[in-house]
Amino acid sequence: MSGAADAGSAYTWERSFRLWDTYFALIWVATLVFVLGAGRPGWPARAVAAALLALLIPLFVGVGRPLLRQDPSDERRALVYLTAALALFLPSAVLVGETRLMTFALVPQCFMTLRMRWALVAVAVINFAPVIGWALLWWPSDEDVFFNVLFAVVTFVFSAAVGGWVIRIIEQSQERAALITELDASRHEVARLSTAHGALAERERLAREIHDTLAQGFTSLVMLIQAVEAELDHDLPEARRHLRLMDETARQNLAEARALVAGGTPADLDGASLPDALGRLAVRHDAALEVTGPVRTLPAGPEVVALRACQEALANARKHAGSSVAVGVSLAYADDMLTVSVRDEGPGFDPAAVRGGYGLAGLRARAVEVGGTAEVRSAPGDGTVVTVRLPVVRRETP
Repeated sequence: MSGAADAGSAYTWERSFRLWDTYFALIWVATLVFVLGAGRPGWPARAVAAALLALLIPLFVGVGRPLLRQDPSDERRALVYLTAALALFLPSAVLVGETRLMTFALVPQCFMTLRMRWALVAVAVINFAPVIGWALLWWPSDEDVFFNVLFAVVTFVFSAAVGGWVIRIIEQSQERAALITELDASRHEVARLSTAHGALAERERLAREIHDTLAQGFTSLVMLIQAVEAELDHDLPEARRHLRLMDETARQNLAEARALVAGGTPADLDGASLPDALGRLAVRHDAALEVTGPVRTLPAGPEVVALRACQEALANARKHAGSSVAVGVSLAYADDMLTVSVRDEGPGFDPAAVRGGYGLAGLRARAVEVGGTAEVRSAPGDGTVVTVRLPVVRRETP
């Protein structure tokens, strides 16, 4: 988009500068015609003036035109160029008064390449020096001198007014170009930061998903393996039950991995209700599930958060409280609220003393994303209760 705009601007400037080329060429041709067709002075003086005018062409093409195309122009080079142009223009203008028509080509170049002060000095020299030199060389009548001086004054005043306007336009254009450049740079920076923020958010999302699914599943597998090792010698039926749970957990982890890659619904919720998904999850963690309130289908967002919160809380309960501690899960449906709570009778802990870790922070972040809250109540020796409350659409009463 920016490249297209730059190309369009470059084309517009190129087209407008061609108009300046045409304008300068027409002024030069008209001046040459007036000089060669003048009735006086004699032919030699007019030939010298025409030759000097002819030298302005390579000077403009080789130096002036590239200088005028610069933005901004190099003022030092502009002074050198205009000095050379005046060195050719002034002698011809002194020799033949008609040469002063070339003023209309030189004055715009002064304002296009110089600051206001130097431009006014150059314009004053262009307008008054030829009249003074012409009067001193040819000693014309007082009437001719008066009209030429008056013409020079009017031309100078008009040039100063128009030139000041041109300079202000050029300065505003440069300021706008600088502003556009800054805005373009800011736009690219915003786009870069937005992309970086999006990538960071996606990494955080994937980290939560992996932590709440695959990592928790592997933790359950490790705990089940430990239980089986302890039961093989004296409680084969219980060991076989735990082996079946290991197989179910491994298959569930595989399904979660596929769902994570595909970006679809969590495996537990795929084709099942939230109570059914929590029921299977509770069975895998030897926990009891209690469902209250009118069960109904909810938007995917709250249901996924409720499932992930329950996964995290159950995994933490088994990890820190042990496999023999009683754990209960409650799911409560209300008109405008869904509440899931996981409680255990383990040793408990001080929530204020927890530093670092990803589980509880990720659980709270998930709840906040859908406008809910997550609360952890625990104390040493008093068990732990994790409660997540999620707003849902209120039921319409008939």
